[in-house]
Amino acid sequence: MAAHNGFGDGPLEDRLRNLILNNSKGSSPHQTQDAASGSSSQHSMAQAITLPVQDGFLAPSSPGTTGGPASSKTARKRPNQAQRRQMSAQLSIPIDPRPQFPQPQRSYASPPGYLDQQQQQQQHGRGGYRRTQPPHSATFRPPSRDNATPSASLTSAPFPPRSRHQPSLSYHGPMSRPNQYGWPSSPQNHPDSRIPYQMPGIPPVPFDAPASMHRSQHSSELKSSEGPLLPSAEELMAQSEMLQSLCDTIVADAEIETAGIMEKENFRLMIEQVARSAIAEYETRHNGFSNFPAESVQLKCFGSLASGFATKASDMDLGLLSPLSRVQPDAPGSLIPRLVEKAFLDMGLGARLLAHARVPIIKVCEKPSEELRQALLAERAKWERGGHEDGQDDEAHDSAELDAIEDQPNELHIQQQQDALTSDGGELDATEAQTVLEDQPNEPDAQPKEMAMTTEEKLCQLQQMETSSLSSYYTSAKRLLRKLGGRDITRSNRNEFETADIILLNQVCLAFVDGLADKALRDRLLRYQSLNRYDLSHGNNLRTLLGVLNQVEGEMLASLWDSRPFQERDRPREAAAENIVRAWRAIQDRPDFGRDPLAYQKELHLAVDQLKKIASIQVMVLSQGPNETPGSYCSRAMRLLHELGGNDSRERAEMVLPILIEHYIGGISDRAIREEVRDFQQAHRINRLQTIGRRHKSLQLAHEYEVCLARGVYENEAAATVRQYVELLRAPIVKSAAGHTHGMIPLPPSSTLLSDIRRLGDPSRAAPNRPRDRYSSALEFPKSGVGVQCDINFSAHLAVQNTLLLRCYSHCDPRVRPLILFVKHWAKVRRINSSYRGTLSSYGYTLMMLHYLVNIAQPFVCPNLQQLARPPAPNLSPQQIEETISCKGRNIQFWRDEAEIIRLARDNALTQNRESVGELLRGFFEYYAKGGSPMTMLPCRSFDWGRDVISLRTHGGLLTKQAKGWTGAKTVLEGNGVPTAPGEPSPTSPPHPLPGRLPRYQHYNHSAEQPTQQVPGQNAQQQQQQQQAGDKPPTTAAAQSQLKEVRHRYLFAIEDPFELDHNVARTVTHDGIVHIRDEFRRAWRIIRNAGRGGVQGQGRQQQQQQQQQGVGGWRQESLLEDVADAETEKEREAFNKLLEELHGVPGGVLDVE
Repeated sequence: MAAHNGFGDGPLEDRLRNLILNNSKGSSPHQTQDAASGSSSQHSMAQAITLPVQDGFLAPSSPGTTGGPASSKTARKRPNQAQRRQMSAQLSIPIDPRPQFPQPQRSYASPPGYLDQQQQQQQHGRGGYRRTQPPHSATFRPPSRDNATPSASLTSAPFPPRSRHQPSLSYHGPMSRPNQYGWPSSPQNHPDSRIPYQMPGIPPVPFDAPASMHRSQHSSELKSSEGPLLPSAEELMAQSEMLQSLCDTIVADAEIETAGIMEKENFRLMIEQVARSAIAEYETRHNGFSNFPAESVQLKCFGSLASGFATKASDMDLGLLSPLSRVQPDAPGSLIPRLVEKAFLDMGLGARLLAHARVPIIKVCEKPSEELRQALLAERAKWERGGHEDGQDDEAHDSAELDAIEDQPNELHIQQQQDALTSDGGELDATEAQTVLEDQPNEPDAQPKEMAMTTEEKLCQLQQMETSSLSSYYTSAKRLLRKLGGRDITRSNRNEFETADIILLNQVCLAFVDGLADKALRDRLLRYQSLNRYDLSHGNNLRTLLGVLNQVEGEMLASLWDSRPFQERDRPREAAAENIVRAWRAIQDRPDFGRDPLAYQKELHLAVDQLKKIASIQVMVLSQGPNETPGSYCSRAMRLLHELGGNDSRERAEMVLPILIEHYIGGISDRAIREEVRDFQQAHRINRLQTIGRRHKSLQLAHEYEVCLARGVYENEAAATVRQYVELLRAPIVKSAAGHTHGMIPLPPSSTLLSDIRRLGDPSRAAPNRPRDRYSSALEFPKSGVGVQCDINFSAHLAVQNTLLLRCYSHCDPRVRPLILFVKHWAKVRRINSSYRGTLSSYGYTLMMLHYLVNIAQPFVCPNLQQLARPPAPNLSPQQIEETISCKGRNIQFWRDEAEIIRLARDNALTQNRESVGELLRGFFEYYAKGGSPMTMLPCRSFDWGRDVISLRTHGGLLTKQAKGWTGAKTVLEGNGVPTAPGEPSPTSPPHPLPGRLPRYQHYNHSAEQPTQQVPGQNAQQQQQQQQAGDKPPTTAAAQSQLKEVRHRYLFAIEDPFELDHNVARTVTHDGIVHIRDEFRRAWRIIRNAGRGGVQGQGRQQQQQQQQQGVGGWRQESLLEDVADAETEKEREAFNKLLEELHGVPGGVLDVE
């Protein structure tokens, strides 16, 4: 049989040679078929060589070779040249001994080519064992776990023996039944033919095998785009030690001391007594509850201070609970928040009720300044008079109201918002990214005249003022559209539009065009087929208000094409610009504009972007933007000069420069500075743009100093120095001996004026000159100097349960607390921890770290406490059920036995993970930095920001956005139940969501079911007494409750452990998620480069390039570099350069014209 099959007793090389020679002989088709049918009886080694392998490790047979029956001869003759070449090619193919297993199938739809790309990576050795082994789960404990060996440090062998757990959902895809080695079964019979073929005859490598068995000697370390697949032990140790050292330092400095905790606790006890007295008096006097127990009112501490993750800078979060009150504090229309606010103010505390927040919140400070206290009392008096307080600060505090735009937004802001996410799952299109809501409350209109107006009259009032920008006019149109009950078309609601919605939207679009201040522009627009008046009035063609804005903006630019004073730089540029204008006009007259309004809107936006790039048109619309510095404005003008060829020749400069200077001066935002610069240009006949810009900068600097002097920013000697410098800046510029000027201001000889001015700093950064921050107000408490501060939440039932869950996790392992404190500090110094400003709250980062410790770290650091919840005991009281089983209709079960958790953690019985804090931090940053690509030291993929949802309660810790229905931004109506002013009329009907939008909070009941604040038998005198001190109860609980539109975003998705329909990261905007992901990538870059022999934050290529260029003293990047300090340093350097440029000292900017 051996001879018949071509196998002798010689060495393996002879047997392989015989096999190749036999297969290379020609055979008939029927012989080929016979050979194929009988191949199953051949030797396994023959199968390993002759069968084609799909993963690229063995090359396919050549077209001329077919299988046939083995020759009975041994055929020892010398092969010819062609046979030797073929034999050499086949023998040189490396055979990869690594096990192959099914390709993971994600439970959500992948973009085109995604699966093929992943397969291609595996075929080239980028997948492999290390990146597809299912990770350990923190919620399943198989019998083998008890006998497993604890994991070793990352700095030891790459894969030491460890226990095998049930596959986790963090491994994207279903897993086959594991075989005896812990691997999935062979994919030969798998229905998916794309799965790589497992070579027969080569057994899979056991899980506990050494790392050398998992990598082929021909893999060349399987290079990736980041360098080696696995870092060396020295690099791992350096990275871990760096993180460990930073963490130890930060935790030691950030930990709150016992004295600080006691100070906050004493303040809590004091204000708890005040709240108890106020609520007990109200329940007794006004609700007839004569024996109301005051001790039933509690101020429970929750948040970081109660969970164990507090720092020295942490404020105190308190939840006011009054379960025996006739009307609960968080019920619609409840007066308890206002009563508590008044009680705090009366005793001298600083108190401010955020009435426009999602839930009622009172901000309290212990020692307010007299100025702040008087402002708070005036705000309270304003409410008592029936006025509506400014909700700006409230909306800044409420993390949901982040879409509110400024009163005067600029076009650049709109353009940036339209850059929707495409790399993160494509969940937000351009329309939704740009549909910015003002989030003004839908309160009952206080102006009867406006309420009596018809829809037509309201539409006629939409007019653009002469001084109003196009973006602010567009904001007014959006507000009117929502007041009329309509909305613009977005990807999330396009299928829900009905005929009435289309008609209303077209009416607002027509009113928007009719109300333009430029009537000639209006007439041009209405002549296009896409904006004809008849179709807007009677047709049903779909269009978007944002698309109409693009049409108006684009037509404004295109109308300047024929009136340009000069052409583009050369003929090719002129021809390209002409094609852009021609394409714009063709898009306007498209007959199918209403077929797909969102696609048409995108085409319009892209066409407008092309028009904005035409340099000759940019000159015509050149103007200084809001809050744009003169330096930035001058730089834009200089770039235009270069693009138009103003530096190419004297003839071109004489054509372009005068017009560019004229438009530059006309575009200066400040009128007084504009006139002074024009007088300077005309007096000296300046034809240099940089000289004009230098004079603009000096006058702007003088203006900023004058504002600071008027506001009392400088005192005594500093004020005298500033006045002297302002006189110098405003002094007339003297021509040089050559008869021209560069706009530089000479300094007095032997004067220290410039050094004194440098020491005072940039006046533009002083408070009087800073632009208005829409997230702050005059009533905002300072960060220090006012004693203990706290936030009192009136709907904190679930927040208290969340705090208990986090506290139990902190008991599971001593590493949890320093890890979370480090990540919170890192997010704070990098300015990505503010939910009010479009990023993520500290609570969100805590859940991110717990997800990594529970589901990703191998073995897990913490068990999944919600999966380990004990069965509820029978015969529980309603109060016990509310506290341990179901709170507010939410399942709050988890393993909450703190004493047992502490005991088991002390005995090291909860985890077998022995990694250091530094090693865990390394894995954490890598997991969130790599965006779905494989991890280096863990057998799983990193977090996919565009597809994954962090779900701490779930086995595996991950869900998909599609499974949750979190695939697009939504706008809902929510009520906070806080009366906005005394005596407001009650809503005539319960609120309803906007068409196609479902409210998340169903606080609204029919009036017949609503409890009243009026106690039966209460007389008129008692009702009159309620009108004092702001105690003016509504007739129903829903009266005076306030509705507002809230934007729910899902760019980043973190499911709340108990409130499953709440996305903790809903406040993250497009700019916010870009900032967060950039910071994770930056952190991972610094960590990865630690220990490579170079400077932190720089790769090897960067270091080599700088060495070749002779550049020394590289800037060292710090992982915990404070963004505020870095910005301050940049501002200081920019101010010094400005002074050097203005006064011609060494280092100033030279003229280039």
